[in-house]
Amino acid sequence: MNMYNADNRFEELGLSLPPVPEPKGLYKPCLIDGKYLYLSGHGPLQNDKTLIIGRIGKELTQEEGKLAARQVGLAMLSTIRKNLGSLNRIKRVIKLLGMVNCVPEFEHHPYIINGCSELFADIWGTDNGVGTRSAVGFGSLPDNIPVEIEAVFELYE
Repeated sequence: MNMYNADNRFEELGLSLPPVPEPKGLYKPCLIDGKYLYLSGHGPLQNDKTLIIGRIGKELTQEEGKLAARQVGLAMLSTIRKNLGSLNRIKRVIKLLGMVNCVPEFEHHPYIINGCSELFADIWGTDNGVGTRSAVGFGSLPDNIPVEIEAVFELYE
């Protein structure tokens, strides 16, 4: 069973979760299939229920983009806690797909998505908190958010 306590680690880091994001379309925010949890794309929802908005390389800097990706990770943790009751149900991160709203000349997409990846590594440790990943650029994202991330996790059985 889980020897690593992700809920305790979350508290040790002094993190706070934004409200659980509400779907903005016809989809399920999360779905469990066997031992896998699939999370739909999440945006950078803040504690006051507003979204971080702006395009990286235009309204936002690279550092602001990385912080936005971290905020996306926190929104994902909110969804996990609401639906599973505990971060300890997660065995490991399998895959992240990070989408970056940026100007065409921007080339540092992986750096941006590290904001989420580093958060998950802090929560579940580097062995289980880091999975496979893609980080790609987009010309736009919903509501002009800078980052959207979807994920697959393995659950403890």
